[in-house]
Amino acid sequence: MLKLKDIHTYYGNIHALKGISIEVSKGEVISLIGANGAGKSTTLMTTSGVVPAKRGSIEFEGRDITHLPPDKIVKMGICQVPEGRRIFPYLTVAENLDMGAFLRKDTAQIKSDLDYVYDLFPILASRCNQTGGTLSGGEQQMLAISRALMCRPKMLLLDEPSLGLAPIIIKQIFSIIKKINEEHNTTIFIVEQNANLALKAAHRGYVMENGVITMTDTGENLRTNEDIKKAYLGI
Repeated sequence: MLKLKDIHTYYGNIHALKGISIEVSKGEVISLIGANGAGKSTTLMTTSGVVPAKRGSIEFEGRDITHLPPDKIVKMGICQVPEGRRIFPYLTVAENLDMGAFLRKDTAQIKSDLDYVYDLFPILASRCNQTGGTLSGGEQQMLAISRALMCRPKMLLLDEPSLGLAPIIIKQIFSIIKKINEEHNTTIFIVEQNANLALKAAHRGYVMENGVITMTDTGENLRTNEDIKKAYLGI
């Protein structure tokens, strides 16, 4: 479904991604783990067109999207939940969700999808008229994921969904991520510092160090790999 081939991405003179290749099949949950500054977020930003690749190619469903602008990539079905959530703080919960469906015209289905996200996150339904900026961190993450789901994405890119959240909320968020994948067959590409949770949720995983992919395997195999346990799981 998604194929990154020999991708090189730069920030000025800084070589952030150094020839990475990643493949994601339809219906998979893929996790990309690594230390701070490894290039994980840049991988998602390059995939969604926010930080263009300087070399290499990106294909989505067989189509070259390497040089497409972000809005065209969203229209094709790739939607990113950015690190730090970045909801619209002065808009209400309902207005934030409306923004997620901005490109859609299927009014009846939009209503059905709104009911679905309110079913996933009932707290959002009870706070639909509350401004996003007044929500807790966990509620804002729920809103950011729900806003992305209102795009009806084929592929969901999640950047550090557990960042800054309490353990009980993190557990809830990852449970919902699994539910989204299983109920709608939505393909999910997760970048996450909590390697244990990320690999537990993933069908397959990639390990990144200094802008290079150093290892790939099933999520479970990576989670039980002794080198990964020492480097990323604190075991």
